[in-house]
Amino acid sequence: MKRIIGIDIGGTKIAVTIADVGGTSAIVLLDKVEFLTEADKGFDYTQEKIFATVKEMLKKYDKATIAAIGISCGGPLDSNKGIIQSPPNLPGWDDIPITQMLYDSFGIQAFLQNDANACALVEWQMGAGQGCANMVFLTHGTGMGAGIIANGMLIEGAVGLAGEVGHIRLAPDGPKGYGKKGSFEGFCSGGGIKRLAALMTEQWTREGNIPPWIKDGHEDITAKLLAEYANKGDKQALAVYEKSGEKLGEALAIIVDILNPERIVLGSIFARSGHLMIDSIRKVLEREALPRSLSGLQILPAKTSEFVGDYAAIAAACYKIGLHH
Repeated sequence: MKRIIGIDIGGTKIAVTIADVGGTSAIVLLDKVEFLTEADKGFDYTQEKIFATVKEMLKKYDKATIAAIGISCGGPLDSNKGIIQSPPNLPGWDDIPITQMLYDSFGIQAFLQNDANACALVEWQMGAGQGCANMVFLTHGTGMGAGIIANGMLIEGAVGLAGEVGHIRLAPDGPKGYGKKGSFEGFCSGGGIKRLAALMTEQWTREGNIPPWIKDGHEDITAKLLAEYANKGDKQALAVYEKSGEKLGEALAIIVDILNPERIVLGSIFARSGHLMIDSIRKVLEREALPRSLSGLQILPAKTSEFVGDYAAIAAACYKIGLHH
């Protein structure tokens, strides 16, 4: 039995975990320490907290049993070189050689993976992607990134940027996401649904068809708020989710035609509200994608959404040292 330390780095919070990993796909969490990132205090401050926590873990658990350290972090980053390259939610984290720094401090090999890929590995090893060799995982949360498993391997690309599907343009114009109007992220991420709702709300209001969330005095129209209205059967809220579902279907058709996956696994929003958009997704897929590629394709909600962060960094290290499937 080997152990792995995981460091899950987010813009808001950081979790340092330790787990037992066997020859099977099981990851058994032994311990977890969570603290606020406090990104505004800069890299040095946060790095000190991370390294102090790892040091405590190594005191508590036998260092000789630790096979590797895994790090999961939002991009951009170079996973091959282990360098974090200025993620928007981590100001001042510019070209940070995090894996080398960990190795220099603790003498343990460390591996870095972007969070979409790390989450894809979790879903593949212990979630909805278990047992299949061709799977695409979509974060479908604040942003829209993908982790691609093809022929039993994680596809990382030349500079670790494979799977940045949120950047695909779906329309010449539309809500902006990933720095591009009309992008997949612009239409379908949490922020995208919010922007799409704002555009549709404006139009309805101009036509004198004021949506109930405006009548109820809500100024901040989030994906979550809209789902509440949609679940009560409100036609306008359902229309926003239907439109987002159509765009999601268009993007999935491109992914299906290129990668021919067995399963497409969707995270956060779909895991909670997939029932509001699955019909419009399927309708567009049947119109746009190759019929043979669609036969047998499963579209599934992520199983690990609630605790994926705890396992993401561990799974990334497991994959790199061959402790998976």
